[in-house]
Amino acid sequence: MRRKLLGALLAGGVLVTATGCGAADMTKQTSPYANASGAKTVTLSVQSWVGSQANVAVAQYLLEHELGYRVDTVQVDEVPAWDALSQDRVDALLEDWGHPDQEKRYVQEKKTIVSAGGEGVTGHIGWWVPKYLADEHPDILDWRNLDKYADLMRTAESGNKGQLLDGSPSYVTNDKALVKNLHLNYQPVFAGSEAAQITQIKQFAKDRKPFLTYWYTPQWLFNEVPMVEVKLPPHTDACGAKAPADIDCAYPTTPLQKYLNANFAKHGGKAAQFLKNFHWTKDEQNEVSQMIAEQKLSPEAAAKRWVDAHPDVWRAWLPK
Repeated sequence: MRRKLLGALLAGGVLVTATGCGAADMTKQTSPYANASGAKTVTLSVQSWVGSQANVAVAQYLLEHELGYRVDTVQVDEVPAWDALSQDRVDALLEDWGHPDQEKRYVQEKKTIVSAGGEGVTGHIGWWVPKYLADEHPDILDWRNLDKYADLMRTAESGNKGQLLDGSPSYVTNDKALVKNLHLNYQPVFAGSEAAQITQIKQFAKDRKPFLTYWYTPQWLFNEVPMVEVKLPPHTDACGAKAPADIDCAYPTTPLQKYLNANFAKHGGKAAQFLKNFHWTKDEQNEVSQMIAEQKLSPEAAAKRWVDAHPDVWRAWLPK
């Protein structure tokens, strides 16, 4: 929903409004804070994975109901979100999984984006198998033994190789490089989206079938389908600096970050300060995520339920 970076999305994705009146042409749309001093409107970038949706839902609800702002949300792939943020098209990005190239360009060099601090959640991508499979075959948790179980993982989509289940083909992952460089008899197969991947994992678990999947934490699905991570070669800075096609180590662990458009950070008043203060735990994020994804509440309804239950958490985010 992340590359070295965990689940980033490819550049060039379609930008679509998630709230407001109809679709927007993001080549023309600008932030309400661009040339609009004192405007009481905020535009938030939301990514396709449910953790990002949970962040935005709660932030939007509190900005609207506690601080009196109107909030627009724009769904945009993760790399283009940096471009949109730099160009005053959106005001804030509340969950970034690590984009050093964009950070260098926009934060350090152009200074069109500023850090808003940590989200409070640490993200990690890896390869996972269901706990029932790990209990039966403990050695599967070492990547060097994965080929012993490739036949168990075969599907119609993976042909004569084991299936490595991935999510959206728009995610930037290291999985094809890892399979190639570690000489594994597996084929990455894309489910199509986070929701489709969750459906497939839940069906495998219901049928007690073996599976190997790209997955990430925090994610509420672990509450329903216990999974155990396969140990890949340890991540190192040297490995992380390799070209994407040469990656041969595990994904890093990344404290997730927030970023603001520089103009918004300077002129956004209480909204900007609130978003800087926004900081919660993975359990709190997962609580909202599960309400959206599993209980099928609307993001607004999920946010309201969480806000009503946790005033002790969010009141600390409100500007003094």
